[in-house]
Amino acid sequence: MNRTRLFTPGPTSVPEEVLLEMAKPMFHHRTAEYRTLFADCTRMLQQLFQTVNPVVTLAGSGTAAYECAMINTIPTGGKVLALSNGKFAERWVTIAKRNKCQITELKADYGHAVAPDRVAEALAADTFDAVTLCHSETSTCTVQDLQAIAAHVRKTPAILIVDGITAVGAIEVKADEWGVDILVTGSQKALMLPPGLAFLSVSEKARKKAETVSQPNLYLSLPHYLKSLADNDVPWTPAVSLVRGLSVALKMILGQGLENIFKNTHAYASAVRQAASAVGLAIFSSNPVDSVTGILYPAGFDDKAFRTAMRKNFGMHLAAGQGSMEGKLFRISHMGYVDAFDTLGAVSAMEMVLRQQGHAFAFGAGVAAAHQELARYLG
Repeated sequence: MNRTRLFTPGPTSVPEEVLLEMAKPMFHHRTAEYRTLFADCTRMLQQLFQTVNPVVTLAGSGTAAYECAMINTIPTGGKVLALSNGKFAERWVTIAKRNKCQITELKADYGHAVAPDRVAEALAADTFDAVTLCHSETSTCTVQDLQAIAAHVRKTPAILIVDGITAVGAIEVKADEWGVDILVTGSQKALMLPPGLAFLSVSEKARKKAETVSQPNLYLSLPHYLKSLADNDVPWTPAVSLVRGLSVALKMILGQGLENIFKNTHAYASAVRQAASAVGLAIFSSNPVDSVTGILYPAGFDDKAFRTAMRKNFGMHLAAGQGSMEGKLFRISHMGYVDAFDTLGAVSAMEMVLRQQGHAFAFGAGVAAAHQELARYLG
């Protein structure tokens, strides 16, 4: 019997310690016990986000947190500079359109980042309420130069709202040092939890912006969350079991050390890329992100057949391409509860299925390349 191994970029695998904590008996959330737990989680989230600003926890997905960020800080008819280079960045454009914002869209082809110089030029040409972007665009496995872009935005009245859903806890993101006003992530990615929690750090600049915006939403009212957070509480019913699991997961993450996690994530990503090259496959993206790798299929390969064989034969779940890349590539996650031997196992299974389905290459070359790369980084 094959054990299920998630190499999808969300949900990712959840450590046994986290699952056991979530299985414990329920307790009431309007208690000192919950407020103590929640305060501890918030403190650790600030360390994870590398911020001294409030980090709000929502019962919802990353999309809920991103929508919360946008509707609370961008007025109706407000101007948004939206960087768009993949499916998730396009989602934030959709939210802006639904809220009747005036949108200037800076597009890049899938697999490419938006150049910081283009952002600087757009900011010089007009005044915006917000700049939105996806730091780690999972659909195209591409990373933006967030630090450089943030340096341009912080000189303007605009706030910078960043989708860090597959970045926070996987690759370096320094919310305060870089000047990210709102940074969003979700529980089911590098935080090693099931889906159901979302988080957003909120700078002083963003909080002041939110004070000027009147919006009708109650559940996603950012002022309500910030007011409750000051008392180590939440305005609405929290996902108590997930918050218990969050406490354990954050202790594991911070105990390992963020720099070590970033180094390991890079090592796993680099190993898979070297393996793909060794077996004659190409990496998708001119600016590949370490949290997830996109690998283009050989000519004539069937996406569903390949991923089905990986799952049925070896218990390994890979992600398909999205948007215009659907059917053209598969994606392997390197986030969260994964290690070097998981990575080697994924490469080995990939080789076996590639050979079974007719791809010609030197069998074992991918595993050897991955092993050498892991040894180079991890010793």
